[in-house]
Amino acid sequence: MNEWIEKDLKYVWHPDTQQKQYEGSDFKPVLIERGEGIYVFDSENNRYIDGVASWWVNTLGHSHPRLNKILSEQASKIEHILLADFTHKPAIELAERLVKLAKMPYSKVFYSDDGSTAVEVALKMAYQYWYQNGKPEKKYFVSMTDSYHGDTLGSVAVGGIDIYKKIFNPLVFETLKVPAPYCYRCPKQCSHQKCGIECLDDVESLFKNRHEEIAAMIVEPLVQGAAGMRVYPAEYFSRLGLLCKKYDVLLIDDEVAMAFGRTGKYFAFEHTDIRPDIFCVAKGITAGYVPLAATITTDKIYNAFYDDFSTLKTFYHGHSFTGNPIACAVANETLKIMEEEKIIENLEVKVEFLRSELSKFAGLKHVGDIRHIGMIGAVELVKDKNLKTPYSFEERIGHKVFKEAMKRGAILRPIGNVIYFLPPLVISESQIRELTDIAYESIKAVTE
Repeated sequence: MNEWIEKDLKYVWHPDTQQKQYEGSDFKPVLIERGEGIYVFDSENNRYIDGVASWWVNTLGHSHPRLNKILSEQASKIEHILLADFTHKPAIELAERLVKLAKMPYSKVFYSDDGSTAVEVALKMAYQYWYQNGKPEKKYFVSMTDSYHGDTLGSVAVGGIDIYKKIFNPLVFETLKVPAPYCYRCPKQCSHQKCGIECLDDVESLFKNRHEEIAAMIVEPLVQGAAGMRVYPAEYFSRLGLLCKKYDVLLIDDEVAMAFGRTGKYFAFEHTDIRPDIFCVAKGITAGYVPLAATITTDKIYNAFYDDFSTLKTFYHGHSFTGNPIACAVANETLKIMEEEKIIENLEVKVEFLRSELSKFAGLKHVGDIRHIGMIGAVELVKDKNLKTPYSFEERIGHKVFKEAMKRGAILRPIGNVIYFLPPLVISESQIRELTDIAYESIKAVTE
């Protein structure tokens, strides 16, 4: 065994990983040495397509020359300065860019470190908004079943996946849940052809009965990522936004995974006419280089905090690395590259190519559902296609496909029984075909 892997297993506790799986197994953590474009290379110089964008963060490819340069340049000027009573040009420039990208009604940017912290900011901001507007009774948050909003306790509270939440229920605040729009296994037994977005009936019923005590509803826009890249209709988001306005409930849009091109637009809410009260971004904002997140909102929210110091309406929240200059500089350069190279505008052809490539999976006997939006594709594996019978948790079918795909040169780390594609946006059509071909052969080898 490589000496570095031995040290890893001795000292490193990996996230979302049962470390015992490595005992007595040939499968060990893969030691990655470098990256180039959509590929990463391990210590033995084996090449892998980064099919999941290194946990959904990489948008422009690995070791991008312009991002390498700007990171070094900013570090030589100032690496960090507190953002309370101080500021710096990268943070100012980035806030302006984000507000202009999001357009009206957005006006203010609050920085933090990652997706979970961006959500924590949004939750506290929403509650304090109502408290300072004389409605402290509006303290409940509504979220979907099978939702995921992060791993800190506040974000866990509004999450809905038992594997992340159940054990911590005694520690988190009470939230309200509504059925998720899971089209493949519709809670209302509707088909795609006869869907009237009936799953919103439960939301309206809850709002009608309890809106006076509901602060906000938080959603993952158009895709429930950690639930298995479950894509739902834009109409659901549109009508949900109207319900929030009707019943005076704030809408928090968790764009952490979907922003910056994943759905084919800069922000997923752009697929609709709805503009949430607060939305969160992270992951792709720095193209995977350094941690950074932002919670973006309107003057309506901001003005509830703007008052004399003595009123104690200040938003007392901050992180040591809030608005880090290096992170902000890299984020600015990322957005400049996306604008200058028309990354979003040029996605349309790739999006349609990915859609066509996904169609070949329909012929596999254990592919139950095929999902797609923008530069995201997913296939859900099932034991029985007709009955939609899932593989058991213990069978680890997705993990077996992942290991098979690694042998063939692609990283396709699954979500349970769902194999998904979320590559860097700069992937070419031929590389998309290579990635989907590897997935197809790996699924076939494992399940058939």
